[in-house]
Amino acid sequence: MGESNELSTSFRMRTIGLVVVGLLTGILLTLWFGGVIPGQDRPIEVSRTVQLGSDASMGAIESSSNDVPTQYLDVMSMNEVFKAVSSTVTPTVVYIEVETLASSGVLSPFGQRGGSQSLGSGVIISDQGYIVTNNHVIDGANRIRVTLNDKRQFTADVVGTDPTTDLAVIKVDPDSEIPVVALGDANSVEVGEWVLAVGNPFRLTSTVTAGIVSAIGRQVNVIEDRLGIESFIQTDAAINPGNSGGAVVNLQGELVGIATAIATESGSYEGYGFAVPVDLMERVVRDLIRYGEVRRGYLGVSIQPMNARAAEIAGLNAVLGVYLSSVQPGLAGYEAGLRNGDILLSINGREMTEPNGLQSAIALFSPGDAVPVEIWREGRSIDFTVILKGRDDPGYASWLTELNQGQPQLFEPQFEEDQVIELSEWGIGVTNLDARVRRQFQAVHGVYVAFVRAEGPFEKAGISRGVVITAINDTPIFNTDTLEDALRGTEELLVRLKRSDGSTAFFEVRP
Repeated sequence: MGESNELSTSFRMRTIGLVVVGLLTGILLTLWFGGVIPGQDRPIEVSRTVQLGSDASMGAIESSSNDVPTQYLDVMSMNEVFKAVSSTVTPTVVYIEVETLASSGVLSPFGQRGGSQSLGSGVIISDQGYIVTNNHVIDGANRIRVTLNDKRQFTADVVGTDPTTDLAVIKVDPDSEIPVVALGDANSVEVGEWVLAVGNPFRLTSTVTAGIVSAIGRQVNVIEDRLGIESFIQTDAAINPGNSGGAVVNLQGELVGIATAIATESGSYEGYGFAVPVDLMERVVRDLIRYGEVRRGYLGVSIQPMNARAAEIAGLNAVLGVYLSSVQPGLAGYEAGLRNGDILLSINGREMTEPNGLQSAIALFSPGDAVPVEIWREGRSIDFTVILKGRDDPGYASWLTELNQGQPQLFEPQFEEDQVIELSEWGIGVTNLDARVRRQFQAVHGVYVAFVRAEGPFEKAGISRGVVITAINDTPIFNTDTLEDALRGTEELLVRLKRSDGSTAFFEVRP
């Protein structure tokens, strides 16, 4: 009898436990989805203005920060999240077929040669028919056909393109309501979080893959434009040819990036995919819809990354900021008070650590915007407000032309052979400055590099002839004697030099 009571009590406890678990699971799912049943159809809000992205209540899986459970969701709950996000986002991603007049033979970021027909993806960002995709998807298009997830087909027109970010906007005229993606916040994207990629790889329409954010702020040099802006979100979600222009979304079903490129040697997915962040995308798209072009503001500076030795010499306690090697007189940065040699620490409160981060931060603003910047100069931080100018400003037109034409012509003064001292251990020949060189390089002191030996330490570090060395580590260089003293017994150098256009640069040199 006692054994029977024990069994009865045990059975009741197990039953209660299962009920509690069931209730808790229901509560967790309700909290996670904000009361939305996965896969439920959502109404599409119709707007008379160009609203980018759907309303959060219409297109996103809601999850209040106060409602996030303290324990991890179980596997089945995560499965429901993936299903709900996939069903919400997939209808907003379109299949793009592009016909071109002739093959261009240009290699795309996906490793494909251009042909008479190309394929890609796009994301619907407005119920008025605006679709964002990659510039390389529709470049040279003679005819663009868009197929929605529900099989409706439209002919699309190009609204505008921006080669510097590899983005483009096309437009269809919908005959009825169309689904619109919800826009997320690129600043909230963190390394390690789950994302889904939705696109049309290898003609496999409406394909969904999952992965995590592997890195943010990546520069991979796939945009060939000299003023190209790259600050990609990197993900290991499978992205292949045909995913170009597709969506990368978070687990709330919000767009966080536009799939743009992969790093590959085979031409197919190898674990490294890259997406343009949604904040940069939104900034570009709004200008393309409004003006047909991107009206971008410029600082008017040339920049370099910082390193540990340069930070130490500058008096910084960490490797921070971006080095301003040249601040062009008469342009926005110079007029605000920035100068050659400043270290730019932050833009609008956003910390700078790499040159591409500065480029993408400035790209979010328009000509005429007042942008707060913080710089480091002579051991202290200083705040400035820069009023950005556009490319139509006369000073910028000249500067941008010079940038697009490449480096300024090399200044080559003539010296007698006995004036040049060869430092064979370092593979360079140097000479003292004369008045002509001082004026050309705007250099008060230093030595002129007359030649650089192939395979020498300076050549391996990337230093070419025709520059002026102004400092070695933290030691100013006044003439060839002080240079030899600074180099004697040194195992590692931080060389500060000036170019003929007045810009400054740092190089690390090892013997």
